[in-house]
Amino acid sequence: KIEIISAENQTSKGTRTEINRKSSKKIVAGQLRVALYGDELAKKDGIGNTMQAISRDSDISGSVYMAVVEGEAKTLLNYNYEKISDIGQHIFKLLQQNIEEEQIISSTLHEVSHDYYSIGEDIAMPIISREEELISISGVALFKKGKMVGELPAEDSFYIKLSRDRYDSGTFEALIKKEDLEEGFMKNPPEEISVVLDTIKSKSDLKLINQSTPEFDLNIIMEARLLELNEEIDLGNPKNVALLEKAISKSLSREISRVITYCQEVNSDVFGLGNQYRSSVRNSNLTEEKWHEMYQKAKVNVQIDIQITRSGTAD
Repeated sequence: KIEIISAENQTSKGTRTEINRKSSKKIVAGQLRVALYGDELAKKDGIGNTMQAISRDSDISGSVYMAVVEGEAKTLLNYNYEKISDIGQHIFKLLQQNIEEEQIISSTLHEVSHDYYSIGEDIAMPIISREEELISISGVALFKKGKMVGELPAEDSFYIKLSRDRYDSGTFEALIKKEDLEEGFMKNPPEEISVVLDTIKSKSDLKLINQSTPEFDLNIIMEARLLELNEEIDLGNPKNVALLEKAISKSLSREISRVITYCQEVNSDVFGLGNQYRSSVRNSNLTEEKWHEMYQKAKVNVQIDIQITRSGTAD
């Protein structure tokens, strides 16, 4: 039987004390698996104080997942689910399997704390939403310091992870637009071509090339298997494979640039450009305020080199 207990207090430890007064079993912090924040709290007050309290508690593991809830976290947990017996375990496993399968960015307490305390790097974490009994990861929350300032669709998590991290075995569906294709590649090219890539392996390299602008080069090397393609293309021809690789590179570069532009608009440096700037410029004396002023004017040149290692099915 699952029992949900709630309490209010000025501090997290005070809240835990209040909860223990309502429970016949002792509530211990060491069993914490997920920390959820309502989006109103994340936007208005921020998560800084409660996150610091959690991170300082030696009983709590750094592997605890952190996420933002669309609406109130209490409403999500208190809903009367008929098909979900343990809502806590359900949310934990939802985050765990999507992070392990590299479908969304990882947001453990250790990673979020690192980004929070780093000058020149901001927090990004999954957004969880509920529609009746269906709980899903619906987006990515973007933070400036400890406050949520914007959000992206869940699929854009791929571009953030591809740019600032590395893939070991991920899967992604890319959309190639007509303008990405070389002339003569197809007789009657459609407006969009869907390409599913899996067993993705990648590594990224971010370099500061102009400290006054500032300007960066983001180079990404990527290998992937072509699992599915919704157009008839002769992949037995090496020339077609090379043209397809070029089209995918154009598509991914454009989408990463779009995500970077949006993050600059909301002033959230989830790509860690400021961290790279600080490590590249001696005696920069970079502060959080100074960097966020520079960040919105920064220029990022995205270059992707993709190699299709082998092809799968074509529908």
